[in-house]
Amino acid sequence: MNRRDALKQLAAVSAALPLANLAWAKDPFVVLNPAQPTDDPSKIEIIEFFHYGCPHCRDFDPLVAAWSRKLPADVSFRHVPAIWNNPQLAALARLFYAAEASGDLKTLHEKAFVAVQDERRPLHTEEGVREWIDGKVADPAKFMDAYKSFGVNSKLQRADQLARAMKIQGVPTVAVDGRFLTSASMAGSHDGALQVVDQLVERIRKERGGK
Repeated sequence: MNRRDALKQLAAVSAALPLANLAWAKDPFVVLNPAQPTDDPSKIEIIEFFHYGCPHCRDFDPLVAAWSRKLPADVSFRHVPAIWNNPQLAALARLFYAAEASGDLKTLHEKAFVAVQDERRPLHTEEGVREWIDGKVADPAKFMDAYKSFGVNSKLQRADQLARAMKIQGVPTVAVDGRFLTSASMAGSHDGALQVVDQLVERIRKERGGK
């Protein structure tokens, strides 16, 4: 789902980010210029940008989950929710980071796609989240404390900054080591995007002198 469709779906209006700093290659990926720093330079960092209202992200999620479980030790993977200066997307991102902070992400992640897209649960509101997690997490109070915490607020700000720096225009998009972006629309399919990621990882590993 691209940014425009996401914001229409969520009844919000936001200006598109410029593409001036992206260098399109002949290959099924984009070269980021300038490259962005990663959290751990000792690893090849993979980031999937997503949000819970995106049906393409939902389709991609089980594939990327299975793929990420087989990653070698020199590769790290994480999800980053897209926000695009949209309050409802920011609230869904808050849900994600609260689940991560409380230790409930494994339990709630897949269910959140269903709740937002099929059940139309208002998970962009605090009350909607409070009602939804009842019976799903071991300690709802702990979850809601995380939901409103300074740590989660900081992660929201960082997620938004990162997506802006990487010029993320649609989701799901996969960033590879702060240098490349790929997606199903570039690679032809979700499986194709993961194959491109694997190829880029191997390229980076060779550039670093690895095997």
